[in-house]
Amino acid sequence: MNREAGQERYEDTVVAGPGGAMTDDVGVVTGDLTVVTARRPDGLADVRVQYTGAEEWYALTGGPRAVPPGGLGAFHAAVLAAIRAGGAAEVPR
Repeated sequence: MNREAGQERYEDTVVAGPGGAMTDDVGVVTGDLTVVTARRPDGLADVRVQYTGAEEWYALTGGPRAVPPGGLGAFHAAVLAAIRAGGAAEVPR
C-alpha cells in the first residue's frame, strides 16, 4: 500500500487473462498491465490500468465502487484476480 497525500492506494502489475480488461476509455486492454486501486476523498474506489511502462491511464469499466467491508486491499486483490481471469474483466461487484 502507498499513501500519497493521505490517499490509500495499491499498485501492482498483472498479465491480463484471455479477453483482457475492459476500460471506459479505449475498450479492451491486454497483456502486461499496471493496476492502481485508490480510495477517493468521497470514500469510493477508483481502478485505473495502463499498459506497463506507458504514460496513459484508463478507467476500468464498472467503477468507481464503494469499498467493500474487507477494505481496499482486499478489493484490489479481487480486481487483480478478475483481470488475470480475463473475459473483458471489469471492476468486481
